[in-house]
Amino acid sequence: MLRRPFAVPLMLLAAAGLGGVVYAQLESTDRGILPLDSSNTLEIGGIHVDVGGADAEGARYAGWRIAQREGFKVLWAKMHNAPLAQAPALPDGTLDQIVSSINVEREQIGPNRYIADLGVQFDRGRAAPFLGVEGAAVVHSAPMLLIPVIVSGGTATSVELRNSWQRAWAQFRTSQTPIDYIRVSGMGADPLLINASQTSRPGRGWWRNLLQMYGAADVLVAEVQLQRLYPGGPARGRFIARHGPDNEIIGGFTLSAANSEGIPAMMAQGAQRIDQIFGQAMAAGKLSRDASLDLPPPPTLPPLPVQSRPVAPPTSNVNSFQVQVTGKNVNFYNFAMAHLRTLQGVESATPQQINPGGTSYILVRFKGNVGQLAAGLGGRGWTAEAAGTVVKIRSEGDKPPSLPPPPAPRPSGQPAAQPASPPTQPPPQGQQ
Repeated sequence: MLRRPFAVPLMLLAAAGLGGVVYAQLESTDRGILPLDSSNTLEIGGIHVDVGGADAEGARYAGWRIAQREGFKVLWAKMHNAPLAQAPALPDGTLDQIVSSINVEREQIGPNRYIADLGVQFDRGRAAPFLGVEGAAVVHSAPMLLIPVIVSGGTATSVELRNSWQRAWAQFRTSQTPIDYIRVSGMGADPLLINASQTSRPGRGWWRNLLQMYGAADVLVAEVQLQRLYPGGPARGRFIARHGPDNEIIGGFTLSAANSEGIPAMMAQGAQRIDQIFGQAMAAGKLSRDASLDLPPPPTLPPLPVQSRPVAPPTSNVNSFQVQVTGKNVNFYNFAMAHLRTLQGVESATPQQINPGGTSYILVRFKGNVGQLAAGLGGRGWTAEAAGTVVKIRSEGDKPPSLPPPPAPRPSGQPAAQPASPPTQPPPQGQQ
């Protein structure tokens, strides 16, 4: 940005140096052009100035001053959708603070006259308070992968080789567009992934992978069909704006250039107009993401068969214990069996081993614990010792304990008590 008249030569040298750097960067590869980042600037182009001066430098300085003033008015009127006459006039000192650069689109320099078409870039943060849009929310689209396609001489290319159409989109200023473009540079793997053939690919699986790789939600295709009357002569471009993986046409127009030198300007104008078509389509709700780009839902699994579990019987406190009977003869064993089968809580008593005159073994199922079983047998006159699941019983006398007397007769009107199960082996005759 020019600030003082004597700074013009220094600025020209700096601009020439910067221009060389940019040119070297853009021309450093045979494929693709790096997109310019203009997200923090506001640009107004096509400002025509025709001014005279004492010398060439003074005329150019005056022309750039006029471009700053006119550029701010045009930007204010555009952002407020108001007539140009209502735009405020800022002093040159303030404009010097908010203008980030002046782009020369075309210029003619005479000894004391300057004719040019200029573009003015304003710093977004510094210019916002003067534009009255500080903090205003800007509605943007979802990230859109932009594929520029040029058809020339019957051959369709995108970023496989450097071309004027891809250059126009690389130099396109995205600061004032509602479309969130994802522009590829054509370097690395871009020519293999983003090419003209990809735009006609119907498979959704590859499209999903491509959009995920570039961080995009949808795809936009900007196509131009370039026709030349003869080499170097007049040219005509048919511009078509497409959307989605099915290449749906949403708009188009035709531009012309007088000769090959006018093709870059025609491409730049075409990029701006296609951006307007995309913006209008977004406002009309026509840039909706194709549902086929979403991952299909997982298949529904058949319901698992319900396996009915058998109902466990109610648990009880019936335990199995071993009763060891020690006696001098078989009468001790017989009486022990009779006691066990008539003892309250005993469900069964099964002989395991009979040893008259020694120790016999009986398996007993009893509702209770081993201590309760031993206590019950002790109440019948046996000497009982419980250890673990074994109850050892014996008699301190020469004879086994007698069986308890039968229950007394019940009075009339009372229910009869359940009779105890008789022993399987009655005691021998003569035993008490």
